[in-house]
Amino acid sequence: MFCVVETGGKQYKVSVGECFNVEKLDANVNDVVDLKVLMLADGENLETGNPYLTKTAKCEVVKQGKEAKIIVIRYKAKKNIRKRQGHRQPYTTLKLVEVK
Repeated sequence: MFCVVETGGKQYKVSVGECFNVEKLDANVNDVVDLKVLMLADGENLETGNPYLTKTAKCEVVKQGKEAKIIVIRYKAKKNIRKRQGHRQPYTTLKLVEVK
């Protein structure tokens, strides 16, 4: 069984017990978060919403973290203009507990 959930303007295909990373949510570790369900499938049955189903996905917050650093470098040729900047995208790891 799997479902498609939406959070942060993105959609994720997940199964029960699976961990996945989403955009940062304002929640503490071990909190329970409800996500909107777009589609639910279990072998032969397929339920789709328009746009959402009446069911919700209960997810547990596993951890809050940051991705690896990326370096952004901009420069203009022959002008001696250079800019170096780093970025670390924050994320939240969720574990799907159940779909109700």
